[in-house]
Amino acid sequence: MNPLGPLVIKGSQVKLADTFAGERYGVPLDWLMEAAGWQIARQVDRPAAVVCGFGNNGGDGLAAARHLYRWGKLVRLCCIDTNRFRDASARELDALQKLGVEVLEELRLDGGDIVVDALLGTGLSGPPRGKFAEWIEAINASDKYVMSVDVPSGLDAESGVAYAPIVKPNLTITFALPKPGLMPMGGRVLAIDIGVPTEAYEAFGVPIPRDLFAAGDVVEVQASPG
Repeated sequence: MNPLGPLVIKGSQVKLADTFAGERYGVPLDWLMEAAGWQIARQVDRPAAVVCGFGNNGGDGLAAARHLYRWGKLVRLCCIDTNRFRDASARELDALQKLGVEVLEELRLDGGDIVVDALLGTGLSGPPRGKFAEWIEAINASDKYVMSVDVPSGLDAESGVAYAPIVKPNLTITFALPKPGLMPMGGRVLAIDIGVPTEAYEAFGVPIPRDLFAAGDVVEVQASPG
């Protein structure tokens, strides 16, 4: 049973709350991205390939990849257009490169049991195209266990529309609250705490329960099918 009922947070609200967390409460995006990466990596229990786009969702994936590398669980890191990473995401990429982690700009999923999907996040507003579409289709065809970061790549987090193609995850690790359209995608869903102040969500009309993470920083919102 979903403990949150119909409560969701839209992509536009996520962006506003993240910005407000830094400007009003001194919790910058770099901190949130690092917390997101840590939480994602904690859920990976087998060797994994991490697949990243160049936005903030990709930055979360990069942060996760760095922890997985430290723990001996990273088998591949594949990124689209590394020269387009900016700000916090670019700093995550720089940290990985200083550690000597190989960053591939071609998709290779061999050698691992899990694929971490960090291609597209809550800013998506149209169907994936080009290399994004190609990589999504390859992930779906891989027969690997797929973990999506915040939303499956291809889901519009504002309207809830599932574009084609869209990643079909076994598990989605969503930040704070589910996004529109996430629950009908199926698969297991975990809501995780990444440290955004509750007040930042409330400022933009998101009535997040103040005790949501009182019992722990991970809440199962939807169980695995069967």
